Amino acid sequence: MDVSENQPSGIPLSFEFFPPRTEEGMIRLRQTRARLNDLLSPEYFSVTFGAGGSTRDRTFETAVEIGAEHKAPVAPHISCIGATGSAVREMLTAYAGVGIKRIVALRGDLPSGAVYQGELPHAIELVQMIRQHLGDDMHISVAAYPEKHPEASDLLTDLEYFADKVRAGANAAITQYFFNPDAYFRFLDDCRRHHIPDIPIVPGIMPITNAGQLIRFSTMCGAEIPRWLKLRLEVLADDQTALEEYGCDVVAALCERLLAGGAPGLHFYSLNKADPVLNICARLGLKAQP
Repeated sequence: MDVSENQPSGIPLSFEFFPPRTEEGMIRLRQTRARLNDLLSPEYFSVTFGAGGSTRDRTFETAVEIGAEHKAPVAPHISCIGATGSAVREMLTAYAGVGIKRIVALRGDLPSGAVYQGELPHAIELVQMIRQHLGDDMHISVAAYPEKHPEASDLLTDLEYFADKVRAGANAAITQYFFNPDAYFRFLDDCRRHHIPDIPIVPGIMPITNAGQLIRFSTMCGAEIPRWLKLRLEVLADDQTALEEYGCDVVAALCERLLAGGAPGLHFYSLNKADPVLNICARLGLKAQP
């Protein structure tokens, strides 16, 4: 599959990393982001934030290092659940102080066993605080759920939560990953029908490299794995080469459909690995601009 003849190579791409726990992991991440940066010229990199702020310091250190080493901006995640308002304002001030201009604003998850939801229990309140604290100087991305947030009671309620975040000042949205492109296009249609302000809603893309891991992730976050895909992954689970080849085919076809339908870019959940992303982008004919 190669869409280079009908798709420009300048598709906006972004890549999500998690902050490594060890120096060895940090070295691998440096190699990963250098390859992605040199070969694909991303719009930005993002760095995740652990439940309840459990990776706060490592997220900050990783984001600052990326911002200092690459031309592409970095967008650290901030989650607000379980946090105090003063702690969130302190993080925002620290990021602004080192020149970071993008934030991914999320409610986040409480650590296991915790009950305190904090002063900002919803992402809308975090978006409002960022705007109050930093004005329009910070670009804010929020989460979107084409297949519904796992805790939302129904699709309409979930859409209303999303609308609140957009109206509070979000500049863009990144979706939870999915494997059914119709879910994404239906979500866009729902946004238009409910007159939600028009912002870029970028599909989140999960490469397929480990069947068991993908099934666990999807169970936790509410992402649906179609039956046909799950059955094939189970068959290929013990053949890593065949699994990765098949996974690349499936995800590249998904990306092709999304781009052909007008998706404003692709956001890859890289899991700190370069090869799966590079293989998918090669199938799509996407590469760095000269």
